Amino acid sequence: MRGLRRNPFLAGTAVALALSFASTAYATSNATEDSAAAIEAGFPIPEPANVPPLGPADVGGPVTGTADPAADPEPEPSRAVAAPEDTPAMVDGVPVPVPADVPPLSVQDLGPPALAAADQAVADRLREIAGDKLARLVGRKAERAAVQSFYEARNFAPIWIENGAVSPKAKAAIARLKAADADGLDSTDYATPDPSLLANDPDSLAEADIKLTAAVLDYARDAQAGRTVPSRLSNNMEYASNAPEPASVLATVTAATDVTKALDAYNPPHEGYKALKRKLAEARARLGNANTPRIATGPLVKVGSKDERVPLLRKRLGLAGDADDLVYDRKLSNAVKAFQAENGLKKTGNLNTATINALNGPSQDKKIDAIVANMERWRWLPRDLGRVHVMVNIPDYTLKVVRDGKTVFRTRIVVGKAATPTPIFSDKIENIVVNPTWYVPPSIIYNEYLPALEQDPEVLSRMGLRLARNRDGSIQITQPPGERNALGRLKFNFPNRFMVYLHDTPQKHLFAHDQRAYSHGCMRVQNPEKFAEVLLSAAMPNERWDAERITKAYGKGERWLKFEQQIPVHITYMNAFVDEDDKLVLRKDIYGYDSRVQLALKTGNDNLAETRTAKREAPPVRRVEAARAYDRYERMQQPNPFFFLERLFR
Repeated sequence: MRGLRRNPFLAGTAVALALSFASTAYATSNATEDSAAAIEAGFPIPEPANVPPLGPADVGGPVTGTADPAADPEPEPSRAVAAPEDTPAMVDGVPVPVPADVPPLSVQDLGPPALAAADQAVADRLREIAGDKLARLVGRKAERAAVQSFYEARNFAPIWIENGAVSPKAKAAIARLKAADADGLDSTDYATPDPSLLANDPDSLAEADIKLTAAVLDYARDAQAGRTVPSRLSNNMEYASNAPEPASVLATVTAATDVTKALDAYNPPHEGYKALKRKLAEARARLGNANTPRIATGPLVKVGSKDERVPLLRKRLGLAGDADDLVYDRKLSNAVKAFQAENGLKKTGNLNTATINALNGPSQDKKIDAIVANMERWRWLPRDLGRVHVMVNIPDYTLKVVRDGKTVFRTRIVVGKAATPTPIFSDKIENIVVNPTWYVPPSIIYNEYLPALEQDPEVLSRMGLRLARNRDGSIQITQPPGERNALGRLKFNFPNRFMVYLHDTPQKHLFAHDQRAYSHGCMRVQNPEKFAEVLLSAAMPNERWDAERITKAYGKGERWLKFEQQIPVHITYMNAFVDEDDKLVLRKDIYGYDSRVQLALKTGNDNLAETRTAKREAPPVRRVEAARAYDRYERMQQPNPFFFLERLFR
């Protein structure tokens, strides 16, 4: 290895050889409810973002769409990006020094790397291990094949051993893997040799070389794709795999001048992940410190009341005051109200149990578990979210449009109930439908409307719904466009197997609620006209659609606005995140998704998906019931002198 580094030409060609084995780049990846008193007049609509309009150039970056579980698409080949002189080329986002004046060479052009005499015996032992013991040291079949090919191309020259000892690059790799806990991973998952205990014989050195190679592959896969498979945790989770190709990892890491940076680059590049990583370090630093005094539970405290907890409460909220002053005054009440607003609580200004629990917060251990689980879910997202993209956060009940890392629009949303949760996945918004027709999902037809029809054959008519029977015997229920339509006036389409989408709603009052899980899975948008304006300014800039023009298009006929540039949309479940004020925010785990991830990470078993299919369609056996219900419905629509008695005694 040292002889190789003395010759610039050989060094350059060695890098080119390594790059030639990089085979692939990183894989990229409601029916209305019970009515409530309308109070939307008292809830402010967000002000339009004061930002320049988006253009088609703002929309870009490959985003992996919904994955087909039955498919295993081939990733795109890795490519070195040409760079000016003195600027390192990039392979999968990692800088790799490639001499600009040396063309890439094949294995035949280069030949095996020069070996020091002390390393030849190690190479001979590596050849033997690759023949009969590789399965014991490298667990996964795909990785085993990549390791075999990589060593063969090197004529089994060791990667991490140099002159009969662990090389400086190997020591840097070992140190980085031992720091994997800081990434929200588990450093004990990556078995690395201890240079100080390693025997100086060919057998030990060869086995250590392959073990470190396997550990590097394990780390790169876990760091980039995560330790869990979303679809194994729940049928309502679906992301394409982000796992890097083993051959690409080996080529990239071994060619890197800074192996620490090369390994670190496999972690998510998103700022949301990096912010959680910082908060993880802070939480672990506090774990050994004395716990902050907790506010005791007790009776409700209102303005004017006296309570022994007031001094501690004042201190926790950063207010000055006399330690002997036990009066819960207006100033303290306002501070409590602000805290309640920040934490998704009802803004009463009173000290109640929910507010106390939020003030005390979870223990540091639970906080750490939540941070780590959310860091894991960041790994599921595509590496490139898109220069302009839509980010939905279910536990936070919010939607935002992001451009170049900055939020240019934000609004509230309503998400699925716990019984009908909103799924999480990534896709692309393809069009907007103005004055949409609502095609009632099969799950709602068979689980709700047909049973209701059995009780009252006029219920659908009163709701403005139309019922028809398809040729295959299934039932179709639709609601024509109009102000009573369950989708409101706008529908934002991104076709997916879950049959969910973003849309307007006539139930505006629901946006005033702090907890907004009311739908059958789709997401209702509070300010849809402005949302549409922001999207259309990027997807159809020449059409000059704005909120006013969109509103003027409201009527009875559908109008489809097909995007010239599709907009990536990411439906996420981040119940721990860092806000714009660099504050860690924890939200309620409304679907139990976070608990599933935490359990999988702690047990190493992610096979927790529901046994019942999550597809929103009717089981075949329900079609018989549907036919009976439809026949009864048709019979009751016909003139019948005994209609009243039939309804009375049915």
